[in-house]
Amino acid sequence: MPPDESLARVEGPWTHRGVHAGGTRFHVVEAGEGPMVLLLHGFPQFWWTWRHQLVSLPKAGFRAVAVDLRGYGASDKPPRGYDLPTLAQDASGLIRALGETGAIVVGHDWGGLLAWTMAALDPKSVHRLVPVSAPHPLRLRAALFTDPLGQLKASGHAFGFQFPLIPERRLTSRDAVMVERLLDRWSGPGWPEQEVARTYREAFRIPGVAHCALEYHRWFARSQLRPDGRRYAKSMRAQIESPTLHLHGALDQCVLPRTAQGSSRHVAAPYRWRLFEGAGHYPHEERPEQFDTELVSWLADPEPDR
Repeated sequence: MPPDESLARVEGPWTHRGVHAGGTRFHVVEAGEGPMVLLLHGFPQFWWTWRHQLVSLPKAGFRAVAVDLRGYGASDKPPRGYDLPTLAQDASGLIRALGETGAIVVGHDWGGLLAWTMAALDPKSVHRLVPVSAPHPLRLRAALFTDPLGQLKASGHAFGFQFPLIPERRLTSRDAVMVERLLDRWSGPGWPEQEVARTYREAFRIPGVAHCALEYHRWFARSQLRPDGRRYAKSMRAQIESPTLHLHGALDQCVLPRTAQGSSRHVAAPYRWRLFEGAGHYPHEERPEQFDTELVSWLADPEPDR
């Protein structure tokens, strides 16, 4: 049976719904009541990466909302709009469509770059900011030039993604086994379990997902030399005014901890850095209890420290 968007509607103690924002339909998954926590996934995943937090956050008194980003899972897959400013508009519009003016924004990997972008371009939409395995975009850009044997080498996969058609075929061939290899390469020991890897592989075989996911990487690389990229970089110089909890795995081989750690210079608000020992690029899945304890205790603190 060919894969379809039903693969992204994994059942659990949450509710699935479609929400329109800015002319695009998004698949969102909700649980709990209270202040909204918007959960933005990364590559090569979908909303399900937040399944642990969709349980722990409602228990702590929050409304957890995980979304399939543009081009992923059961959300729309338009031909364009995979640049970070447009994706930030998507997320801010989604917050408003869900009845709020702002939210606590937690973003992993690409979702983290998107969260940083929201905090700079639409600061009122981000009450608190939690980037996970994601440096500030300007810090990532700088590290690619200043750390050629470190971050540039670690980002080698993204350069391979710049070619047309071939990367899509590689990602989806043999039931998307490359997705599992990427998860395994970037994580710490003992993750992912076979069933977890299978879920991500199946979701990446949904028609259009592989192409859309690669468009994120293509925009980021190609925009560095274009006017839209220069405009984006200039707009990202704005200091972040949202209290920020920056979370990272000590064994991350995709985004090196030293790359992410340099992000604090872009934050004017209280900023806290936490490193998870033994975890790689996916600390919220590799160490969910430790991750959730850190997140919930910080959210419960009315005046997070610097």
